[in-house]
Amino acid sequence: MHPRPAAIMKISPHGHLTYCTNIHPGESWEEVRSSLHHVLDVKRRMCPDRPFGIGLRLSARAAAELTEPERLQAFKSWLDRHDCYVFTMNGFPYGGFHGERVKDQVHAPDWRSRERVTYTKQLFDMLAELLPEGLDGGVSTSPLSYKPWLGAGAREAELSGMREHLLDVIDHLADLRNRTGKDLHLDLEPEPDGLIENTAEFVDLYRALLAQGRESDVRRHFAICYDVCHFAVAYESPEASLRTLTEEGIRIGRLQISAALKADLHGDRAAVRTSLQPYDEPVYLHQAALRRSDGSIDRFPDLAPALEALDDPNYRELRTHFHVPIYTESYGRLQSTNDAIREALRIWKARPFTPHLEVETYTWDVLPDHQRLNLTESIARELEWVRGELAD
Repeated sequence: MHPRPAAIMKISPHGHLTYCTNIHPGESWEEVRSSLHHVLDVKRRMCPDRPFGIGLRLSARAAAELTEPERLQAFKSWLDRHDCYVFTMNGFPYGGFHGERVKDQVHAPDWRSRERVTYTKQLFDMLAELLPEGLDGGVSTSPLSYKPWLGAGAREAELSGMREHLLDVIDHLADLRNRTGKDLHLDLEPEPDGLIENTAEFVDLYRALLAQGRESDVRRHFAICYDVCHFAVAYESPEASLRTLTEEGIRIGRLQISAALKADLHGDRAAVRTSLQPYDEPVYLHQAALRRSDGSIDRFPDLAPALEALDDPNYRELRTHFHVPIYTESYGRLQSTNDAIREALRIWKARPFTPHLEVETYTWDVLPDHQRLNLTESIARELEWVRGELAD
C-alpha cells in the first residue's frame, strides 16, 4: 500500500520537497534502479522514519522498459518496502544525459515528433500507477524545441504542429483523470534558447492553447515548470514572473530550485574570465547572457563565446546556465543567483503556489574540483538549505 497523504513527509501542509534523480547517470531501467541506492542514502540522512518523495527521471529507453507490468509492479513493491513514493517526473531529456556530449541534443527529439508525444504519455501512464491517492502528479518537459533549429519564417507553422501534439497529451491526461481520478499535469520548462524561454513566450503559448476550445482541460492539465536558474539567466525576477503567471490563471506545476552562475564585471575582467574558464565544459549547454550598462542584454549560445566578449567595457554582468550548488552565494570572484531562489521561496512561503518543490543541481560531475563533495552530502545539504530558508 502507498502511504496516505497525511503520512507523507511534507515541508509544510502545502508542499513536498525532493531532488531530481537526473543527478544520477542511468539510461536503462536497470541502471536507474541501481542508482536509487543514492535516494535511500539521502532518505536515511533526511527522514529515516518518514516517507520520502522521489523526483524520478527516466529516459525514453528506461520508460519503455518500466512499462513492462512485472517491472512496474516490482518497482511499486520497492517503493513500499523502502517507504518512498513518486509524485513528480522529469521528462525533459529523452536520451543520454551523462558521460557524453549533450549540448543542444537535450532537446531532441523535440515536440515536432511523435516520439516525444509517445514518451511523455508513457511517463504519465506510469505516474498514474505510482502516484499516491490525494496527490497531484507532474511530468516536466522541454520548451518545445531549441530555437536555433527553427527558422523564423517556418516557426509559426512548426508551432501549430507542436501545439497539436501538446493538446494530444492534454487529452490523454483528461482521459486518465476520468479513468483513474488522478490529477496530472504537463509542466513545460522554459529554458534559455528554448523555443519557449521566458514568461512572455510561455503566456503566448498558453493563450494559443486556450484558443483551441478546450479551456478547462488546458487550465487543469497544462502547467509551467518554474526553474529559478532559467528565469534568472533571463534576468526575470521571481516576483514579477510569478505575478504574471498568476494573473493569467496559469497553473505552476513545480518550483524547480536551481541556481545559475553569475559574475560582476566591474572589477578585473581577466581574473573573472580565468575564474569562469573551468565552467566552460563539453557536456552541457551553458547559455550566457551579458547585461550592458544601459540594461540591454546580449545572449550567447554557450559560455565560450560569452567569455570572448568580456573585453567589451559596456558589459556589467554575466549570467550563465550552469547549475551550481544552491547553498553558496559566491565562489571567489564569481557569484550564484541563489538570491533569486530566496525570493521565490519567500513568495512560496507566503502563498504556496505549487505543492511540488524539486532541487535540480544535475552538474555535480562537471563542477570544478573545489566545488565537489560527497554526492549524498551534497544533495542533503541542498535539501537542508531549502528547509532552513522556509523555516526562517
